[in-house]
Amino acid sequence: MDIPNNIIIDTLKRSGREIYLVGGSVRDAILGRKTYDNDIIVIDEDAGTFARNLAQTLKAVFIPLDEENKIYRLVMRDKVNYIDITNPIENSLEKDILRRDFTINSIALNINTGKIVDISGGEKDLKNGIIRMIRPENFDDDPLRILRGFRFESTLGFNIEPETLKAMTRRVNLISKPAVERINCEILKLFEGKYSSKSLLSMDKSGLLELIFPPIADVKKVPPNTHHHLDLFHHSVEVVSQIQKLYETSSDEIRRHLDAHDFGGTSRLGHLKLAGFLHDIGKFQTWTIEESGRHRFIKHDEAGAKMADALLKEMHFSKKQIEYLTQMIRLHIYPSNVIQAPNLCEKHYMRYIRKMGDNVIDNIILAKADRLSALGSAITQEMIEDNLNGLDKMLNYYLSIRDALKPLPKLLNGNDVIRILKIKPSPLLGEILDGLKEAQISGEVNTKEEAVNFVKNYSR
Repeated sequence: MDIPNNIIIDTLKRSGREIYLVGGSVRDAILGRKTYDNDIIVIDEDAGTFARNLAQTLKAVFIPLDEENKIYRLVMRDKVNYIDITNPIENSLEKDILRRDFTINSIALNINTGKIVDISGGEKDLKNGIIRMIRPENFDDDPLRILRGFRFESTLGFNIEPETLKAMTRRVNLISKPAVERINCEILKLFEGKYSSKSLLSMDKSGLLELIFPPIADVKKVPPNTHHHLDLFHHSVEVVSQIQKLYETSSDEIRRHLDAHDFGGTSRLGHLKLAGFLHDIGKFQTWTIEESGRHRFIKHDEAGAKMADALLKEMHFSKKQIEYLTQMIRLHIYPSNVIQAPNLCEKHYMRYIRKMGDNVIDNIILAKADRLSALGSAITQEMIEDNLNGLDKMLNYYLSIRDALKPLPKLLNGNDVIRILKIKPSPLLGEILDGLKEAQISGEVNTKEEAVNFVKNYSR
């Protein structure tokens, strides 16, 4: 259940304290956007004491984020809404506001009187769709604010004011200072935004993009070819744009799937668009040009998945996130290959569906976005339509059966294989179990007896 913000506001009013709602929650309220993030400043009581008492009243989880600077978080029972509570810097609301990142995030609302406090012109910038810094030195205090500027450009569709962009650009090298966990959180929020492709181009002009994603430097070296009307960098950005368009025009069922938060604090959509941006990073490494002039990128999908795995581990993405993102990159060509199979039938569909598990929708959306972003001179309209129609048929087949799908039974486990072959745990054991799963997916193995025979006769 979502806890309505008015319950939080009413509880704060009843506390009898001088309290201001600040930052994103005020910004989003003015814009008419739903928000779950409530930042409050308590003027006349210690923030820690107030937060502990409020946690008891709201039956929320109390988390001290920074005891030294008196910053506390309450996570509500719905695990969606949360409240960050602090005292003002130097006991001054004005000084606190002027230490914030952008004017649109510096508007304060007096909880008790409903009066707006706007000393930096945030309301005007909200009206005009402008992202404007409060002071350049505020980026020095927390360089993550540079990335946050591009994130707000992505989520709100606003334009970054020229002097603000210059100040951000001059400081992009400071991005190495914030913890990588904070950076990847902002990155995913950026990719979740409706205008993420616009934001990626802005980040690139500032020099920030290659600092966060070093492989992009090589991606930019790959020019257009007969299959791709865009150079590889702009193709990658266009794939992000096409995923967003496909999401917006999809059925409610598909949008609900992509809205799900299955890999952390942001949606599948944000993760899928990140995968779309990285899907071809293996191309430079595998790039060859034949005598005919044809550009080849053999096994770029596998190379890209390995590169992404290393990059994402360095950025401290979770194991579950990395598994999803690398699977999307490694298999981004796979659905288009499936639909080109001779004598295509439901058996081919089922093998694909079993292999992809819960990620069928995502993988097909990525394949469609890739197709829509590669319109070189060798690509005809008929080829595009055939590909998209084939992908849609496979997607519709999956949607028609997914509620009735049952997981593949586990016919044998590792101990069973060890006992049958009289071997010790080793890489070979994992290889055999992977081979057995593939045999089940393809329909070659359906019973325990067949599984035992598969293991006994396994050869590399």
